[in-house]
Amino acid sequence: MRMRKKKILMLYDAAIEAEKNYQFQNAKKAYNKIAGLYPDSSEAEIARDRVVDMDALSNEKRLYRRIDRNAKRILTEIGIDFSNSSPLMNLLMAADAIELESDHALFIPLKEDYIDYCLDQVPTDLDFDPGENAFGTGATPPFLLRIGRDDLAPASRSEFEAIVDKAIEFTDSLGIFSVPVATDKSITDIESAKLMDNFPDLKMIHTRNMSDDEAGFFSGREDWLDGTSLITSLTVMTSMVAPFLRSVRLGNNLLLLDLTIAGSTGPLSPEALLTQVHAQVLFMMVVAQTINPGLTCVHGGIPDVLGIGGDLSYSDPGQPLINSAMARLNMWVTGYPSAQSGGSTSIIDDIPAAVEESELSRNTLREYGVHILRHAMVALGSLNFFSLEKFIED
Repeated sequence: MRMRKKKILMLYDAAIEAEKNYQFQNAKKAYNKIAGLYPDSSEAEIARDRVVDMDALSNEKRLYRRIDRNAKRILTEIGIDFSNSSPLMNLLMAADAIELESDHALFIPLKEDYIDYCLDQVPTDLDFDPGENAFGTGATPPFLLRIGRDDLAPASRSEFEAIVDKAIEFTDSLGIFSVPVATDKSITDIESAKLMDNFPDLKMIHTRNMSDDEAGFFSGREDWLDGTSLITSLTVMTSMVAPFLRSVRLGNNLLLLDLTIAGSTGPLSPEALLTQVHAQVLFMMVVAQTINPGLTCVHGGIPDVLGIGGDLSYSDPGQPLINSAMARLNMWVTGYPSAQSGGSTSIIDDIPAAVEESELSRNTLREYGVHILRHAMVALGSLNFFSLEKFIED
């Protein structure tokens, strides 16, 4: 009897391990063996249910594989428009990355083998990886929302210090600490970063407005991510080229951000939206690896959905779902560390309701699984406001 139970548990453990590695068909085989060989066991009842789930998850994984393939096809068959950027043109021409023989690409296509070579250089681990479902603050709202007061302004030095102190206090809940709010002239971006440096875990900042010496503060720092972007609507943003290339050359770990919005800068179809976002992030990875092979690149594809009224709402039901899909694409297929978005709400005049909406959104993201989650705490008013009170409530 003990030997029989041992065999059942071995098969069951194998199935669970395969699920953890997103190898759903291998898990299905183990579950089928349990159900077939030991039909009267308690594990067989679970196994029969899980077989159906494995088929559903396998179909979902096939969708993500198709998105990954088609994103690369965008780069090779449609291309990215960087004709207005001589630094990128010179860089990729020198690397022999451009497919010069294409007669049908809409923009500038890259060679398939060059894309594969560069993407193979991207690390799939992150030294300060906070693990799945790690919640954090998100982008940089321009205004501090002071509950009970009508004035809106960037945070002062003392207010920013109070926010950092609160983040440090809640390191048991907060996995990632991004710049929480814009500051006034009493404190610079680099001074804000040095205050944030007291937070022991992963931190995010943007260096585009810093001097070369200031941006170099993050070089080789495994506990920092330099949030940067390069593309919108398959076109390079010329204003972002210089800070992007500087961060790459400095060796800053990169958070490659793409906030394409369905129906605005991207298509309405969920699969098409994910494909465009993924393609644009992959292009940024290719550029980064061309200059600095092996540089850490976190996939910051954050597909956005406009809520009722046309504003960004990170508690809108569509937002956590599309971001969970983006996370699963990376966790299940590419292996790249990724950062998604969702959680907080655009409601700013009713804190209890705001907390409830945030919780519902975060629970959706927990259920489907994400990696690094930006905007989980205090994304208010279409990213316009940060509230210390709401932060504590979250």
